[in-house]
Amino acid sequence: MDIPFVKMHGLGNDFVILDHLDGGETPGEPLLRLLADRRFGIGCDQVVRLVASSTPECCARMEIYNPDASQAEMCGNAARCVALYLQEKRGFTSLAVETLAGIIRPHILPDGRVAVDMGEPRLEGREIPTVWSGPVVGHTLQAGEEEFSITAVSMGNPHCVIFHPQVEQVALAACGPLLSEHPAFPRRTNVEFVQVVNPQRLRMRVWERGAGITPACGTGACASAVAAVVNGLCQRQVVVQLDGGELEIHWREDNRVIMIGPASWVFAGTFWWQQ
Repeated sequence: MDIPFVKMHGLGNDFVILDHLDGGETPGEPLLRLLADRRFGIGCDQVVRLVASSTPECCARMEIYNPDASQAEMCGNAARCVALYLQEKRGFTSLAVETLAGIIRPHILPDGRVAVDMGEPRLEGREIPTVWSGPVVGHTLQAGEEEFSITAVSMGNPHCVIFHPQVEQVALAACGPLLSEHPAFPRRTNVEFVQVVNPQRLRMRVWERGAGITPACGTGACASAVAAVVNGLCQRQVVVQLDGGELEIHWREDNRVIMIGPASWVFAGTFWWQQ
């Protein structure tokens, strides 16, 4: 079976995009794992499938699959890539995209970057979800042999934000999975270690649920900015420096989070799948 695809990335967070707007089979777990595999497949942090939306205002529904074939509710970097794809390849001028986390409304800026209204953050523990009720801010969590002070935020998907004076020194490959799989997070969680450089700039490293260490995470950057504000560590408009580059995050007074960053083409091709 021939499977057309497009490869794109946002700050190095890379995606295999399957355009099934006109129909197409839902990929099963073996195919999803193979598409994401960097040795035996195409290789990506997530496979993104675009299908027709049943919501009249939306031009597409975005389905996001991790390399372990689990489904993610939302991905900010993928949202920017999808916006660019829908405008340049599909000709949509008004962009509204359905996700498991709700409808997002991206638009292309004159400088080529993509702005996405990421919606309102959730700080209530049960809604993130965590095992705790109420805001989870500066909460002590034991993971392995270490204690962490965490702030939990949902940007449609769960995030565990930890502030650290030197994020480059964090053994992310060791503590990331311990925190991501912690029983305190019933649906697992993304994990961000954040260094406050100054009130206008944060430095972030991320362990993504179902994907591992990635060079960028859009929802993670949003969650980190929100967590920094609620902890009194930064202003509501900040630049978040990730391994792959910078995102601008603005948590507006109307409680909506706006993310601005680049989206880039890599290549297109056809993947041959023999079941």
